Amino acid sequence: MEWNDLTEGAKAVFEQTRNLKNDNIQIVEFEVGFVQDFETEGGNTYTVSIQEEDYASIKRYTQENEYGEKYHMARNKNIVKLILLENGKIPDNLSEFPVFRQYKNDAIVKEVETNE
Repeated sequence: MEWNDLTEGAKAVFEQTRNLKNDNIQIVEFEVGFVQDFETEGGNTYTVSIQEEDYASIKRYTQENEYGEKYHMARNKNIVKLILLENGKIPDNLSEFPVFRQYKNDAIVKEVETNE
């Protein structure tokens, strides 16, 4: 599977793994069903949407990647973690690595903060 075959939401997720590589590993967490509008400096808006078809595209790309990068993906309900591996292995202690959550819907956290 090639980059051009990916859905737009899948490309948005994979771009985060490329933008924020750490020393050995990158973990991106996102929510299937996420939709958010963003505004550019020029006043234009665009939407980032991660839906089931994007998840399917990400899953297929991680299995058929032709570029040599190795990924591991885990899903629990609608929350998905995508791990860009180095040396093809998952480290023993993933909690030592930061998780990038730009696409995680945090509405519940905001509701809790406003109630205090």
